Amino acid sequence: MNDPVSTPKLVYLDVCALSRPFDDQQQLRIRLETAAVELILAHVRRGVLALVVSPVHSIEIESISDPEEFEQLVLLLPECGYNMEFGLPTTHLQAEGFVRQGLGIADAAHVAFTVQAQAKFISVDDRLLKQCRRIGVPIWCGTPQAFCEKENLR
Repeated sequence: MNDPVSTPKLVYLDVCALSRPFDDQQQLRIRLETAAVELILAHVRRGVLALVVSPVHSIEIESISDPEEFEQLVLLLPECGYNMEFGLPTTHLQAEGFVRQGLGIADAAHVAFTVQAQAKFISVDDRLLKQCRRIGVPIWCGTPQAFCEKENLR
């Protein structure tokens, strides 16, 4: 994506993924996921990728109790985020369908906004990603590391 006129690929990181750098880094998996999230955000800052932000991000971030994590994520969204115009009735209907298929309400909303944006859905929640595959979500869904490998991010 070195072509300056190319459109950045759209990515949607759920709040679990965006929060990964604030988790206890003693486990190797968490350190690897943190490194992958930071690599993705570096590509967002360079304009290679565009981070789609939905209303669900703001709602979930408001409930974060750690002051540093809260502040950093509140600053990250306007700095790096791309606010799309979403068709809320369509997104709402799609989210309801995902809830009927077994996703939690917030997860269903994240996935519905991602589908509407036609973005890549990135999460560190294995259970959610497995459910997305099971119900046939029509967009790419995976971990930060899988996305970095798929896109050959360095």
